[in-house]
Amino acid sequence: MLILPAIDILSGNCVRLFQGDYNKETVYSDTPEKMGRQWENAGAKYIHLVDLDGAKQGKPVNVSAIEKICSTLSIPCELGGGIRTIEDAKIVFEAGVSRIILGTAACDNDSLVAELIQKYDAEKIVIGIDAKDGIVAVKGWLEDSGIDALDLACTLAGQGVKRFIYTDIARDGALIGPNFKAITEFCDSVPQCKVIASGGVGCAEHVKTLEVMSSHKTNLEGVIIGKALYDGKIVLEDIL
Repeated sequence: MLILPAIDILSGNCVRLFQGDYNKETVYSDTPEKMGRQWENAGAKYIHLVDLDGAKQGKPVNVSAIEKICSTLSIPCELGGGIRTIEDAKIVFEAGVSRIILGTAACDNDSLVAELIQKYDAEKIVIGIDAKDGIVAVKGWLEDSGIDALDLACTLAGQGVKRFIYTDIARDGALIGPNFKAITEFCDSVPQCKVIASGGVGCAEHVKTLEVMSSHKTNLEGVIIGKALYDGKIVLEDIL
C-alpha cells in the first residue's frame, strides 16, 4: 500500500478542514514545505497536495507554496484543487507537480480530461471523485453535482483514465474509519484502473484493513492520510 500524507493549503498555510467545511479549519503549519520535508524524512514516497483556495475559486491560487514544496522535496507530489483548464494544468506542472487531480472539471468537461490525457499522458492525470451518499460533490465540495460516483468513474475509465482517488466526504477529517464498503464497490466498478482511498483514516488498524482489502482488490493502490498524521493518531514511520 502506498501511503500518501496530505498537505492541504489554504492562504499559504498547511491546514485540515472537517468534512470539507471551510469554516472548520485547523492550521498546522505556516510553512507547508517543512511539513513536506517532515513526511519525506519519515519515509513517504509520494505527497498529496490540495489547493483549497483553488478548489473554491476555480483556478490555481497557492502556486508559490506548491512550487516551494516541490522544489524542497526529492519525492513526487500530486495536486488537486482548481485545475479546470489546459492552462491551469500547465501552470501547476511548471510549478513542479508530477501529476494533477481533476475533480470538478471531470464532471463539467469530459473533453478536457481526454485532451489532458492526450497532451500529458494518462499516468499524469488522476480523477478525484469526492462523494457523499454515492453522489459526486464539486467546487470544493460546496455543490452537489447530482452525478452518481460509480457511473462517472465507469464513463471516465472508458475514456482512458488510469487512476482515481475516491473520497467519502462524510468521513473526511472525522477519523472514524474509511467507508470500506464504498471503496470496495468503487474498486469493483473500475477493475482496470488504480484506486487510492481517502477520507476517514483515524488509526493504524484502518490502514491495515485497507492493506488486507488490497490483497483481493488488487487495483486498490494506496491511501491518503491527513488529520490522523497531524493529530498524532498515526505515526508515519510506524505505519510504513
